[in-house]
Amino acid sequence: MLHFKPSKMSLALLSSGLMALSATSFAAEEAKSQEEKAEEAVEVIQVKGFRKSLVESINLKRYSSSVVEAISAEDIGKLPDSSIAESIARLPGLAAQRIDGRASKVSIRGFGENESGTTLNGREQVSIGDNRGVEFDLYPSEIMSGVTVYKTPNASLEGEGIAGVIDLQTIKPLSQDDRVIQFNGTYEKTSFEKLNPNGDDDGLKGTFFYMDQFADDTLGVAFAYTTMTSPNQEKRWNSWGYPEFEYSDGSQGSILGGAKPFVRSSILERDSAMLVIEAAPRDDLKMTFDALYVDFLDTKILRGIEVPFAWGQGSISPDSVTIDADTGFITSATTQGQRALVRNDYEERDAELMSFGFNTNWAVNDNWTLDIDASYSKVERDVYSVESYAGTGRGDNRGVADDIGYTFDSGNTGAKFTHGLDYSDYNLIQLGGPLSWGWSGALNDKYGVTGTEYENQLQDGFINTPTIDDELMSLKFAASQDIDSDFISAITYGVAYREREKSKTSEGYFMTLSSFSYPDNTGMLSVPEQYRLGTANLDFIGMGDMIAYDTMGLINDGYYDLLQESLTDPKHATKSWTVNEKVMSAFAQAELATEIAGMPVTGNLGVRYVYTEQSSQGSAFNTIDGLVVAEPTDVSHDYNHFLPSLNLSMQIDDSQTLRFGAAKTISRARLDEMNASFNATYNQQPDSEGNYWSVSGGNPALEPKEAIGIDLSYENYFSAEGYFAVALFHKDLQNWIFDGSYAVDMTGIADPATGELPATTTGTGNGKVNGGDGTLWGYELSATLPFNMVHESLDGFGIIASYTGIESDMKDQNDNDYELPGLSDSITSATFYYDKNGFSARASMRKRGAFKGDVYGLGFDTVQVDIMGETIWDAQIGYDFGEGGFESLEGLSIFLQGYNLTEEPFTSLQGDNALQVRDYQDYGSTYLLGFSYKM
Repeated sequence: MLHFKPSKMSLALLSSGLMALSATSFAAEEAKSQEEKAEEAVEVIQVKGFRKSLVESINLKRYSSSVVEAISAEDIGKLPDSSIAESIARLPGLAAQRIDGRASKVSIRGFGENESGTTLNGREQVSIGDNRGVEFDLYPSEIMSGVTVYKTPNASLEGEGIAGVIDLQTIKPLSQDDRVIQFNGTYEKTSFEKLNPNGDDDGLKGTFFYMDQFADDTLGVAFAYTTMTSPNQEKRWNSWGYPEFEYSDGSQGSILGGAKPFVRSSILERDSAMLVIEAAPRDDLKMTFDALYVDFLDTKILRGIEVPFAWGQGSISPDSVTIDADTGFITSATTQGQRALVRNDYEERDAELMSFGFNTNWAVNDNWTLDIDASYSKVERDVYSVESYAGTGRGDNRGVADDIGYTFDSGNTGAKFTHGLDYSDYNLIQLGGPLSWGWSGALNDKYGVTGTEYENQLQDGFINTPTIDDELMSLKFAASQDIDSDFISAITYGVAYREREKSKTSEGYFMTLSSFSYPDNTGMLSVPEQYRLGTANLDFIGMGDMIAYDTMGLINDGYYDLLQESLTDPKHATKSWTVNEKVMSAFAQAELATEIAGMPVTGNLGVRYVYTEQSSQGSAFNTIDGLVVAEPTDVSHDYNHFLPSLNLSMQIDDSQTLRFGAAKTISRARLDEMNASFNATYNQQPDSEGNYWSVSGGNPALEPKEAIGIDLSYENYFSAEGYFAVALFHKDLQNWIFDGSYAVDMTGIADPATGELPATTTGTGNGKVNGGDGTLWGYELSATLPFNMVHESLDGFGIIASYTGIESDMKDQNDNDYELPGLSDSITSATFYYDKNGFSARASMRKRGAFKGDVYGLGFDTVQVDIMGETIWDAQIGYDFGEGGFESLEGLSIFLQGYNLTEEPFTSLQGDNALQVRDYQDYGSTYLLGFSYKM
């Protein structure tokens, strides 16, 4: 038994571990003041391991002034997942979107990842993607001590987001006892054997952690280093699309236009280091420095056969066609004289993140505290994505043709093919582009084939090389004063400044075999022996084995010439940009403490003023004589917002709490939509607005989306380990962002054909605009039930469960219905656990309904697709020898984890027909075996 002396039993639990995990110093001071007011002794059962983390998480939720969800780790590395995204996705109202089989993007209450803010120790974070949404698999769980998700904001919170703010927290060494030296090791394996001959199906992860206190506990240091090679494999069926097909009787239906299935083998290499130095030279002064470094390399090997069908060269055999009577969809057919494209692709996504923060908290006197916080973070991301082509002959209608058929079975797994050729024959399948793709006048000019039969047959592969640089600096000054009042206990106020600059550079390169000469040969090259790797098996789509070769070896050894696509294609100029944001804010917040009908009421009332100057630099370009001609652009815009917020918490009795929250919030526009790169075209006739210039591209004048949110919840903490809650939420959404037109200032820009200025000085821009409105509302049910409440013999067993139901009614600026990205109408999670005497076991399920999500399309453009709902099961068992009574093995624990045990696929559709599958991605399962040793 442990004995504490707070005024409430739950405050004892709070003081036992909550203060070390608070997201801000104010929360810690609030917990401290509550502990100092304690008067009566309460007896509390001591729990360890997962149950201790659970108690701390419950208390973080219980004693926060805002509506929050929380995760707490008992020890560094004890969060039960490979990345922080997996842990966050189990919280009530939260859901994750998988990317390449890993939970990565997180949505809160039906909003996409771009509508929530992410902070590290209270500071906004940069991202490795094109936009603001953070990919959480970048952050290893081993170096985090906890996560707090703010569903209702307060004026002092730096993160911005209509959906909420996710704050990641590193450990505070002065809040811990004793020195800690810890080693973690994990072996990881996929359920699939190697899908590519040069792929991997297993990997390793290791963590070293050190923490100690010095100088009479006035100086604390924590350091963690983790390294990981994590395998991931996938069998993917991907379609080009489903065009309309006219039958012989004149009726119409949908048919497969073409498909791009493949097998993928990936290795995610991630090295992370965390350093926290905390100093408290005096009782009234505390200084904290924290640093995080992440080096992230995701390498992918992809092999597959791209199969044209209705959009290919072959002719469809009428006798082979089978039609679904209900939908008109052609479920099976055969094309004769078809030529497929064999692909051996390679991709690297390399990112480096650095984050530094320094905080000083000074208690000037008993009533006044100053807080100064400065931070800097930066991420650089480079992508190198290669497509390499092979086939039976160069260009259209050359080489040996094949008769290829397809059949869609019931379900969403895509089609299976039949074929006649042997795609594993290195003498038949040779390097060279078998289809006339990637027209470029520059390519034709380079090889002197313009006007010949070889024109437009020069692409033997392609390389995409987009890069991202994201840099953010922030500075905050805040003060807090205690107030002797019946209604207000303290006032907090401050100012903050942050500046963010994000740049993207887009480029692509045509690949042409360097040994190619026209018109002396056919341009095909048999794969040299030293680059042959055997075969990759595509039985899952019925295509058998295909040749596998070392694409990067061929490129590095000079087998391909490269030509910039941007010379003749303007899309890279559109997708290259810099966006800069300077945000100045001031806030004031009153901490409330009073009584209503004898019941304590606490909370805060505040207002935040935010002024933003944003600018974007890009290119205004046109195509002249086949070549892209660009001029630099620089467009600025500014705006401001007043953001009031109110959080109230009424303590009905020792266990029951009623909460109310109301606030105005904003979500800033996607950065790629704010860019100042334009394609400008001069028309000889004015449009409906009387403008001669037609402009397409970004809109640097976009302003944030806005929402007014209301939350009401009832929480019942019926035991130290258990609670249940019912919550209602409603958001009034305004100033959303849709496709539309807007005016562009074209003063001084002449007609490129005549050199004369047009009659009007404005142009019509086509891109994203603010407009439209709507509502989103829903409810949440969440509970943690320890089974010892039912009977003492069940001590250690329990369940954590939640259900969220969401609806929305959204209209665009033209009053058309609109579905919010990331919105699933239902989100369910459940964890069944046993944790006692060193033995622990957990089985977790997370389920979400269908939603619209962002994925990478052609050229790494972000595209939105319809993603089907999914149910994912994970499990873990472990044993802590010290807690089990083995004194000689004190500090040693082992565990076994399994992810996606039911092999749930990721599936997206094109259209309403369930058979019109865009993507069917089968990742299999992943297993981890590991240990932890703590000294």
